[in-house]
Amino acid sequence: MHATIAATSAPVRRISRWRVVDIIIAAVVGVASGVIFWAWGLAWTPLSAALTFLGPGAAGLLSGGWLFAGVLGGLIIRKPGAALFTEIVAGVVEMLIGNEWGFTNFIWAAVEGAAAEIAFAILLYRVWNLGGALFAGALAGVSTGLLDTTFTSLAALDAGQRWLYIGTSVLSGVVIAGLLGWLAVRGLAATGALSRFASGRGARIVDDGADLHEQSAGPVGSSGGAV
Repeated sequence: MHATIAATSAPVRRISRWRVVDIIIAAVVGVASGVIFWAWGLAWTPLSAALTFLGPGAAGLLSGGWLFAGVLGGLIIRKPGAALFTEIVAGVVEMLIGNEWGFTNFIWAAVEGAAAEIAFAILLYRVWNLGGALFAGALAGVSTGLLDTTFTSLAALDAGQRWLYIGTSVLSGVVIAGLLGWLAVRGLAATGALSRFASGRGARIVDDGADLHEQSAGPVGSSGGAV
């Protein structure tokens, strides 16, 4: 009985334990994302103005620009806390660079990162495919939609526009944070940049397997055999 418990609990501890490289990469992703968050904030006013023909609630389509860090960190590190940590780092960097929202950058990032973290937790930190990424992006979109329509000037909109904002925030989270985040991880993995992570090794195994299959087939000579 004791041996069985030890055997089953050891892999769980290994999966949950953060390595130094996990912390470093999560921090790097967070810092880079924070700079993008800041730039996205500069573009918010003209972009949201351009969407006014759809109604004030349509500005939620831009929300995903602040949600991808948590999804990206979770997909790369694949350990409890990665989504929350990466999103918070991004929010802090955005706050330190400086914009009109100040400390609320940190609060929003913490809630949005927690939402993505909850998604991965619901999936028991075992589902890292496109579906898992879209789910995390959707929950992050729900969180920012509720925050924005409750604690900002958007709360003054009529109920229909607030629901439109929440819906478009979810859509933006799915597409920008979920889909594009998943594609970004796939692209990084294909280059070998994530070879020290499960997210990178899985992609490399698939690619190498395809290469080996092509090599084993080889070019066909005139005799019909492989040269």
